[in-house]
Amino acid sequence: MAFFKSLQSLKLSSNKPIQSKFEKTKTVDEYSLNTKSVEAKYKIERKLSLLIAACSFTMPMAIFGCSQEIKTTQNEASSISTQSQSQTVSNTPQKQELRVVYSKLGSLAVMRKQGTLEKSLAAKNFTVKWLEFAAGPQALEALNAGSLDIAATAESPPIFAQAAGIPLVYVATTPFNGKAVSFLVPKNSPIKSVADFKGKKISFQKASIAHYVLLKALQKEGLKLSDIKSLFLPPPDANVAFSQGGIDVWVIWEPYITRNVQKNLGRVLIDGQGLQDLGGFYTTSRKFAKEHPEIIKIFLEEFIKAEDWSQKNIDKLAELETGDVGIDVPTLKTIHSKAVYGLLPITDEVVKKQQQIADLWYAQGLLPKKVNVKDGVLTPEEYAAFTPDSIKSKK
Repeated sequence: MAFFKSLQSLKLSSNKPIQSKFEKTKTVDEYSLNTKSVEAKYKIERKLSLLIAACSFTMPMAIFGCSQEIKTTQNEASSISTQSQSQTVSNTPQKQELRVVYSKLGSLAVMRKQGTLEKSLAAKNFTVKWLEFAAGPQALEALNAGSLDIAATAESPPIFAQAAGIPLVYVATTPFNGKAVSFLVPKNSPIKSVADFKGKKISFQKASIAHYVLLKALQKEGLKLSDIKSLFLPPPDANVAFSQGGIDVWVIWEPYITRNVQKNLGRVLIDGQGLQDLGGFYTTSRKFAKEHPEIIKIFLEEFIKAEDWSQKNIDKLAELETGDVGIDVPTLKTIHSKAVYGLLPITDEVVKKQQQIADLWYAQGLLPKKVNVKDGVLTPEEYAAFTPDSIKSKK
């Protein structure tokens, strides 16, 4: 698909050494891995893993980073693109569809299960379709294909999407804390610190929050990505590989962290505290932002209500989620105890921090050109048209 073809041009879509467009030396010494072999080896186990998958990239609460596990395939999502592109005016008699990223955990799950967004959009003659993806990059590919209207990711996927020419715009951001992502090692691993990562097999979703915090952690120890053996496995495959001892370190988010610790398969070496600069982002296409600001506003208002309900009803939230994710209520309560809530506006300070992250990726030779984050920023007037007052007040 377009985004992943673009990722190939960014040297990010295969497990070959990544090389800067402007340098001849290798910048990432990735572990040699035959992706087809991995998929064949873990085919059955991956299906089981997908049953417990939940929430990317990747974001209704900062703890859940950027991953929503695959339920609707990219091809299925793309099949509705042509129809959606022909529906451009929200006050037309014909019903239109808002395509929103799917989550099994957190406030997006609350909205989906309670049907609040559908009720609020009925007056605008809109229905809602929830689409699930492996992680943030996959969701942004669907956004680019015209098959998704609202995406939720961590901070890095939009940067790589911008570098690939995807015309996304930043809608809102989320608070962050260092518990959004953790470094898991096997229970009896001799690894005691990041300094021990040199030469180790480390798995992470490329172009994700995991990729970013790993880079930051290595830098603190004077190491580079080329000092490790990178395994670019999506979370379900990495989950199986980790359980079978095929990974030395797994950089991942919830619910995988708590599940693997509870199963006594791994332990948290460190989390992302001191490594993360921003929370996640809700994004949309520039086309949708211009044509349907009132729909985006309704989505944000309903999301804020769901956030408030989730924060005040942790027990009920866990009960609501347990059937979908196959995780018991006490475990879900433990996961939610690490969460932060809320939405924040896109301010100059947010854009500045996002630009610093983009510049870091470029300095690593992982982007072929400098990304101007402002290309994905709307005018103050455009933000005012869809940003609820409760978010504006947090500037």
